[in-house]
Amino acid sequence: MIKAIIIDDEMHCLKTLSMLLKEYCPDVQVVKQCDNAEDGIEAVKKLKPDLVFLDIEMPHMNGFEMLEKFSEISFALIFTTGYDQYAIKAFRFSALDYLLKPIEPEELKKAVEKVNRHLQHPLP
Repeated sequence: MIKAIIIDDEMHCLKTLSMLLKEYCPDVQVVKQCDNAEDGIEAVKKLKPDLVFLDIEMPHMNGFEMLEKFSEISFALIFTTGYDQYAIKAFRFSALDYLLKPIEPEELKKAVEKVNRHLQHPLP
């Protein structure tokens, strides 16, 4: 079971992604949904997830600024955003995937399969 946190400022996106994961990726357990980066930081530190689904454009602190608050990113990372222009920067943060909203179930399944492979065989 992959323990995941979803961080997105849009409530409908939190609910939609959670529903998609439940339906198409039953090996992912959403342990927390956060609607802002500050709560996301706390949740990651406390719950130590295997995977974080992270929006980029959020008020007060965007997804990249949030990641800069960690001395080490010890979780798999999938960005979920409506903007394609951040993809290169996302992969510089070692993102395993970059999903554009609205998220397609097949793309989500492929992204979670990447996470599974990564968790089973992490790169040094």
